[in-house]
Amino acid sequence: MGSFHCVPERISFAWTSLVLIVCATQMVRGQVRYSIPEEMATGSVVGNIIQDLGLDVKRLRSGRARIFTEDGSEYIGLNADKGTLVVAKRIDREGLCQQVSPCSLHFQIILENPMELHRIDVEITDVNDNAPFFSKKEYNFQVSELASPGARYSLESAIDPDVAQNTIQTYKVHPTEHFKLNVVSRSDGTKYIEMILHTALDRENQEEHKLTLTAYDGGNPQKSGSVKINVLVLDANDNAPVFSQSVYRASVSENASTGTSVLIVTATDNDKGANDEVMYSFSHYTEGAASLFNINPQTGEITVNGVLDYEKAKHFEIDIKATDKGGLADTCKVLIEVTDQNDNAPVINIISLSNPIPEDSAPDTVIAMINVKDLDSGKNGQVKCFISRDLPFKIKSTSTNFYSLMSDDILDREIVPEFNITITAVDDGSPPFTTNKTVHLRISDVNDNAPVFKQQIVTAFISENNSPGMPLVSVKASDKDAGNNARISYFLDDTQLNGMSASTYFTVNAESGEILAVRSFDYEQTKEFHIRVKAQDGGSPPLSSNVTVKILIQDQNDNPPQVLYPVQTGGSVVGEMVPRSADVGYLVSKVVAVDVDSGQNAWLSYKLQKVPDRALFEVGLQNGEIRTIRQVTDKDPVNQKLTVIVEDNGQPSRSATVIVNVAVADSFSEVLSEFTDFKHDKEYNDNLTFYLVLALAVVSFLFITCLVVIISVKIYRWRRERLFYKSSPGNLPVIPYYPPLYADGGGAGTLKPAFSYEVYGTTDSRKSDVKCPRLFSESTLTVDRCATGTVPRHTTQSENIFGEVRSAPICFFFSLSLFHVPPPLMSVVPGSSLLSCLSQLTKKVRSNSTLQPSHHQQHIHSVQFYS
Repeated sequence: MGSFHCVPERISFAWTSLVLIVCATQMVRGQVRYSIPEEMATGSVVGNIIQDLGLDVKRLRSGRARIFTEDGSEYIGLNADKGTLVVAKRIDREGLCQQVSPCSLHFQIILENPMELHRIDVEITDVNDNAPFFSKKEYNFQVSELASPGARYSLESAIDPDVAQNTIQTYKVHPTEHFKLNVVSRSDGTKYIEMILHTALDRENQEEHKLTLTAYDGGNPQKSGSVKINVLVLDANDNAPVFSQSVYRASVSENASTGTSVLIVTATDNDKGANDEVMYSFSHYTEGAASLFNINPQTGEITVNGVLDYEKAKHFEIDIKATDKGGLADTCKVLIEVTDQNDNAPVINIISLSNPIPEDSAPDTVIAMINVKDLDSGKNGQVKCFISRDLPFKIKSTSTNFYSLMSDDILDREIVPEFNITITAVDDGSPPFTTNKTVHLRISDVNDNAPVFKQQIVTAFISENNSPGMPLVSVKASDKDAGNNARISYFLDDTQLNGMSASTYFTVNAESGEILAVRSFDYEQTKEFHIRVKAQDGGSPPLSSNVTVKILIQDQNDNPPQVLYPVQTGGSVVGEMVPRSADVGYLVSKVVAVDVDSGQNAWLSYKLQKVPDRALFEVGLQNGEIRTIRQVTDKDPVNQKLTVIVEDNGQPSRSATVIVNVAVADSFSEVLSEFTDFKHDKEYNDNLTFYLVLALAVVSFLFITCLVVIISVKIYRWRRERLFYKSSPGNLPVIPYYPPLYADGGGAGTLKPAFSYEVYGTTDSRKSDVKCPRLFSESTLTVDRCATGTVPRHTTQSENIFGEVRSAPICFFFSLSLFHVPPPLMSVVPGSSLLSCLSQLTKKVRSNSTLQPSHHQQHIHSVQFYS
């Protein structure tokens, strides 16, 4: 490769040498000009664009470098691996540019990511690869023998497709005995030749002369071409036709129809008769002219004979020959210019397109490179390119006939996922031509949207006692993105619930978002859960959002009512005493029950299931209060056993029963006498050994009891008159735990202002614990279901009277009317014998005999016996 110089310095080349001319100027990103000779072998290196454009092989590969030519020709190829331009196929300068000089190839190198455009010009220099030639094999002339020396005969010029020095330079004729050549240069730089007679001819001596005309070019080595000239000597006609102009110029519109007159050439001949008749014809013409134009042989009028196209041929050169009958001729040149008309619409070529483009592309991102061309000339070939203004894109001119389609605003695929961009090209002709081309541009998704739940808090309901694996609720999130960016997976936020991981209670389907119960729930233990579910998309990096799920456990009627009062334990009986003087509506007792269920399942109703006399007692449906519904009579039996059933409002309902023993009596003696026949119910353990031991203990206890009873009865009768009011024997049921404390807000309750407490013993009492009243500051009833005794507390002076009494197995009731004592709350005191109990009680009564009587008397309301 030879040295290179900046264009336009002219350089001469030999056909065996290769000289590279490079000149780089900035156009868009860069412009480089090379110069190579024609007829280079395929694969020959034209230039190194890595060095000339400052690129590297990695950039060529990543940018998918390629060559773009407007006419689609592929003379030059790109070797991206080496970064060189090479000859892709044989280049014939004469076939490519004909006589136009200089002859150049223009193309662009396109790079993407980012988009770059580099203009490359390759000048094709001529190589003397064509020898001159004539259009005919021989030429025939008729020359009158009277032709005087100096007569001129026009000859057709030779043709050499080469240019510059390689084209025709000289002509020679042989032999030169009668004729010589004259080379004439026209004003437009072209040459034509004529043969001049320099010695007179004598037809009688030689009728025909044979000459050889040779044309030589200026190449090295020099080439030539020859043609034979036959001269026939005639008589007379000694004047040749002469054109009025040596060069004619005319113009014709490319839209001219067939038959349109272009111009008329005229030649005159001074001869007369048949010798002055002139015939016109084309002697030499540029390629294609014969098919586009026609000349009238008689008149010399040149007319259009085909379809003209400015874009294919802009001008024509035609040599016209005028010949008379004697064979004398003259030639002239006709130059016909084809004027352009706006008959071509612009052509839009998308030479590079990035499709799709990501939605997070920054403004001014190059999307496409566009080439626009118009084959017309002048204003007709000037093109403007634009797109609609309501699109977030713009089009920018980068160089002549090249535009870049760029983003002009922020794109959002979720709002507009694709665009139809119409590119409009308009020329400046009159009227203008318009071309539209639509680019369908897709916007690719970027993970810029997190999943979104319709609700921030979702509430679900599930009945308790559910089956594990039961579906509760489905949470659903939506993601405006597409593809993997919109593929949502659901996860349970593993928070702590009741000190345990949320995953031990619930699980969530990762694909559907369905929440499932892992275990069975109990409403009475936990009434609600708060969990969080995370929705995460499949983007990179992933985006997520949370939703709070509130799971409410719905109650089922799986718990029966529980009776708090009266409390019944093994071996104990609940009893209440009703005086015979009780009025209608007298509050006998109150059944207190609860249900750990909720809602309707906890609504309780009370009914009497079994009652000796339904006309005497009733129970409140809602409050459980047992009241009399008529006046108590003497005929009513003392012992009344009421069975109360407590039912909830569930479906199906559940119930519990409690037995309330009521003693209808005015005194303890009635209760005591009736009580002697009372039998306790006893639940025994299934363990046989326990019952054997228990039986032995009972037999021993009964033996001792019998002895104590006899002594106790005697002492009791002796002191009865002094300690108790006189009363008839009676039978009083016992209670297992706490005596009731009632308050009647209306003043009609069962507790009167004065209370009387009476204690009576029974012979079948097997545990000598007596509940005696003590002071208590509270006015409400406190029930401890799990306790079997009372809470120890300090006693007052009045309580000391009823302090711990160790009695016989028969525990008694007593009545005090002289002392003021607190409301009836019984305490259990252990005792050993009736005798001890009475003696201690007597001492305490005497020691406190100084107490003043109270206007209010209090009565013992209930006593509990333990077996």
